[in-house]
Amino acid sequence: MIAQDTIVALATPSGAGAIAVIRLSGKEAISIASQVFQSVSGKDIGKQKTHTIHLGHVVDNGKTYDQVLLSIFKGPNSYTGENVVEISCHGSTFIQQQIIQLLLRKGAKMAQAGEFTLRAFLNGKLDLSQAEAVADLIASDNEASHQIAMQQMRGGFSNEIAKLREELLNFASLIELELDFSEEDVEFADRTAFYELLNRIDFVLKRLIDSFAVGNVIKNGIPVAIVGEPNVGKSTLLNALLNEERAIVSDIAGTTRDTIEDELVINGIGFRFIDTAGIRETKDVVESIGIQKTFEKIEQAQVVLYLFESLKFQVSGSEYITEIEKVKNKFPLKPLIVVINKVDLLSKEELVSIKQQLETLNLKLETISAKQKIGIEELKNTLLSFVNTGALRNNETIVTNTRHYDSLLKALEEVQKVKWGLDAGISSDLMAIDIRQALFYFGEITGEVTNDELLGNIFANFCIGK
Repeated sequence: MIAQDTIVALATPSGAGAIAVIRLSGKEAISIASQVFQSVSGKDIGKQKTHTIHLGHVVDNGKTYDQVLLSIFKGPNSYTGENVVEISCHGSTFIQQQIIQLLLRKGAKMAQAGEFTLRAFLNGKLDLSQAEAVADLIASDNEASHQIAMQQMRGGFSNEIAKLREELLNFASLIELELDFSEEDVEFADRTAFYELLNRIDFVLKRLIDSFAVGNVIKNGIPVAIVGEPNVGKSTLLNALLNEERAIVSDIAGTTRDTIEDELVINGIGFRFIDTAGIRETKDVVESIGIQKTFEKIEQAQVVLYLFESLKFQVSGSEYITEIEKVKNKFPLKPLIVVINKVDLLSKEELVSIKQQLETLNLKLETISAKQKIGIEELKNTLLSFVNTGALRNNETIVTNTRHYDSLLKALEEVQKVKWGLDAGISSDLMAIDIRQALFYFGEITGEVTNDELLGNIFANFCIGK
């Protein structure tokens, strides 16, 4: 299914900039580029060595479009495995379009989304999980997601899966061989060693599957809902966390009538904070809609910060405790942090009294002054405690891709079927079916097993030019 066309696309973001890079890939990439490029030293670029850069002009019919740098990468020693030419021109959108249109007239075709990386996969330069990591790397917006994408692109995940698949394949070959000698009733595969292998595969698969909980959080960020009564400092807290005036702050209750979201990276982990409308009884139709959205956002959040004002708690503490219990009971599986605001207005004795009243809730408790930015760093550390970054620190393989997660689950199910078959003493031919299926799911991850629909879905999410 490898296309023979030479493709072209803008490899840098669209829009004006200092420079832009236009990429060609295909058998005719160098010959097409040579039709429009004139080297300042008169070189014939068709005769130049791979991995060289040349200064010259893009010209056609006596018209000069731009002075450019042209880079040559000859296949198979290129990103796609084909001949690749990259033209670094000035970043004017007009110049970009003029050069691309010129290359199209000379025989190139516009690249589809992800087509350069698709060709790299089809030409054996990357396996499928590494190709997907390219998209993750481009999308990474914090240190943790960047680290995971780099490890996957270097083949960390692929190597782990390939090793398991190879060992299982070796035993599968022996099981298949037994089928050829079924009448002699012989066993070529050592059942004890095979069972040990299955246990090891079972352990690794479960570890990889468990890592998805952390990986998904790192890749997509942790949604944190800030909830509480109106006018207790939720918007001020959001501004303090972000260190900017993101939300409107007012003494008027009900100022925030819709959810406000923004992201913050804490020690390499992305958090998405959601400032919600205050929870209270109201006859205001617009505010009621905002409060309904608050509960929807709590449903979507992974962590909930329930914020209340310390001075108001002294007046109606029992009511606050009742409201906190309602949120806790409505969302029992969500981590709930109780945050006492405006502690700078309390004496030590008053603060101790409030903490003692809240002890019965058995929840994490943080004390802050959002306005004075007291306790903000401690609150950030508490939020970080909900992310198990041990695997990340130890550079272990972490699964972030939903497709990989699904294939791992299916592979684990088949491996457990094989283990059950060994315990039950079922025949080799039945056991071979489950082994083949497990190998199939392993192959799905790295691309040994694939189809056009799967590749289309994966690479459609790439940007054009990559």
